[in-house]
Amino acid sequence: MTKIEFNTMVLRQATSLRSYALHFTHDADDANDLVQDTILKAITYYNKFKEGTNLKGWLYTIMKNTFINNYRRFVKMSTFVTKSDEISSPNLVYSSTKNQGEAKFVMDDINRAMGKLPDDYYVPFTMYFEGHKYHEIADHLDIPIGTVKTRIHVARKLLKKSLKPYDTGAKKLVFADED
Repeated sequence: MTKIEFNTMVLRQATSLRSYALHFTHDADDANDLVQDTILKAITYYNKFKEGTNLKGWLYTIMKNTFINNYRRFVKMSTFVTKSDEISSPNLVYSSTKNQGEAKFVMDDINRAMGKLPDDYYVPFTMYFEGHKYHEIADHLDIPIGTVKTRIHVARKLLKKSLKPYDTGAKKLVFADED
C-alpha cells in the first residue's frame, strides 16, 4: 500500500473519528482538534500500521491515547497554574513564600551593609558568625580578646543601623540607596 492510498483510507474515517472524539471531549471544537491530531499521528506513523489489520481500530487506539495524554498534560498544568484573575489567599501565600523574592531583597541589603563595614570590624564579625570562638579570632588576628569583643559589638551596631528598615518597630521602609 502506498502512502497516498493509506492517507486516503485514513481521511475516509474522519467522520466516524469525529463522532468518537465527541464521546471523549463533549465539545465540537475539541473533538475536531482531537481528530486532527489523530489523523496527523496516523499519517506520520503510517509505517507502523500493518496492512490487513483493522484500520478503524488502529485509529481509535491512537485517538484514545492522544486524548489520555492531552488530558494528563492538562491536569498536570492545571495543578501548577492558577487560571483565575483573582488569586486566592492560600495560593498567594504559597507563591510569595516559595519564590524567595523577599528573601533575595533582604540578603542583598545584608550583603550591602556587610560590604560597608571597615575591615577591622568585618573580619572579626564574619569569623564569629562562622562559628569561631573569641580566642580563636584573637589568635588569628593577633589582637587582644577584649578588642575582638569590642569590634564584633561595633560591627553589630553598624549592621543594626544599616538594616534599621527591617526593625519590627519601623514605620517606614527605607532602602539603603536612598540615603
